[in-house]
Amino acid sequence: MRPEEAILVLDFGSQTTQLIARRIRELKVYSEIRPCTVSLEEIRAFHPKGIILSGGPASVYDPEAPSIPAELFDLGVPVLGICYGMQLMAHLLGGRVERSFKREYGPAELRVLSVEDLFTGLDPSRSYRVWMSHGDRIEVLPPDFVSLAESENSPYAAMRHKEKPLFGVQFHPEVAHTEIGRKVLANFVFGICGCQPTWTMESFIEATVREIRKTVAPEERVVCALSGGIDSTVTALLVHRAIGDRLVPIFVNNGLLRKGEPEEVLSLMESLGLSVRYVDASQRFLKRLRGVTDPEEKRRIIGHTFIEVFEEEARRIGGVKWLAQGTLYPDVIESVSFRGPSATIKTHHNVGGLPERMQLKLIEPLRELFKDEVREIARELGLPKKVVWRQPFPGPGLAIRILGEVTEERLRILREADAIVTEEMLESGWYYRVWQSFAVLVPVKTVGVMGDYRTYEHVVAIRCVESQDAMTADWVRLPYELLARLSNRIINEVQGVNRVVYDISSKPPATIEWE
Repeated sequence: MRPEEAILVLDFGSQTTQLIARRIRELKVYSEIRPCTVSLEEIRAFHPKGIILSGGPASVYDPEAPSIPAELFDLGVPVLGICYGMQLMAHLLGGRVERSFKREYGPAELRVLSVEDLFTGLDPSRSYRVWMSHGDRIEVLPPDFVSLAESENSPYAAMRHKEKPLFGVQFHPEVAHTEIGRKVLANFVFGICGCQPTWTMESFIEATVREIRKTVAPEERVVCALSGGIDSTVTALLVHRAIGDRLVPIFVNNGLLRKGEPEEVLSLMESLGLSVRYVDASQRFLKRLRGVTDPEEKRRIIGHTFIEVFEEEARRIGGVKWLAQGTLYPDVIESVSFRGPSATIKTHHNVGGLPERMQLKLIEPLRELFKDEVREIARELGLPKKVVWRQPFPGPGLAIRILGEVTEERLRILREADAIVTEEMLESGWYYRVWQSFAVLVPVKTVGVMGDYRTYEHVVAIRCVESQDAMTADWVRLPYELLARLSNRIINEVQGVNRVVYDISSKPPATIEWE
């Protein structure tokens, strides 16, 4: 639920636009991202306490460069331009931006010329390490603007209007490499915009529960697809807190879950006071996947079968008018970003197709939240650590971690191997230090020797990555001792495997999942 005080971030295509919004929220002030094409009327209707113009890959002097009406700067609302946003402000208000003779990418030393406004509290006698990413620079400031800072390659690394609350910084305060980034953003949000740190997950829970109670009529029921993951679990708990047993959580066992997962999920939900409708449709899913090897076809079959099963259960329940989903804010941003729709890398298993077919209305209580905020809510709701920090698990389950056809035998092999990966990661303390760690069954058999016998058996790959939001990821440098234990246990304990490999690919160019 959006509070009264909010910072509006206009997206010009920067890869770090989401970071800007997250950093503002870390200051306990609500922020929201809109594409730079949003109209002035919509901006006025938003009633922002401040506006931030993001960076972007374009040059402001290009004919097709994204822009905004210059009237935005006359709204009386404080504006902070970051990188491209600063250059656009300068360009629109009469300054001159040109291609720099020397591009500035990476770390730079910033010399602060004024310790007021954006740089309140900083030491003018020293320089600060900041992160730059630009090939253009401001050559002439707009009329009535003054320089606030400089770097070796940017004589105007920060600027402000003499009278209006208009500011710009050439560096990126949202990235961790800028040591004064949090301070600069805090000075803008609190000192210049006058916001108060009232955006807390406790207040969000209270407001969300009130809104759900007001939205769902007393005679109406809500269904929610539970996976055991943090998003669907938190969604179910919030809706249950609002309407009690008129929520019907549905857990569909598609036969593609990890070892012991159905039992664990049902036990957890019972401990949380949720009465779950359990549907074992594993044979239906496995039958339809027989002989299928194409990854997209697997996802399509699993998604359609899930919808079919879920639809049947909703009809049996009766009186269902709403579907609760764990949609997060990054999903919303992806659909409205200035950059436009991304190319489809893979089809995501999502119940988004259900409302149209079943004529259900949507409840998405988490659609304004980032993943870290959902985890904070989970802690507020008293969820155990293993749920709060449960690693993401794909909707199609183990089907996309088995390369090639999905069979019961191949599922057995992967389940056993994956269980060993999880056990060892937990035992070593690495499980909570990474984004994801799992096993993949490779469609290759290799020659091996066990005892005095020649073997010709399966290969298991281990994938372990670190990430913040899954948009990019890097492979984790696990200790050799841990890798040795993983390999030794999988080969010795999982019948049908004689070789283990470790995936050292980053995203991009690889994806986190193998299919």
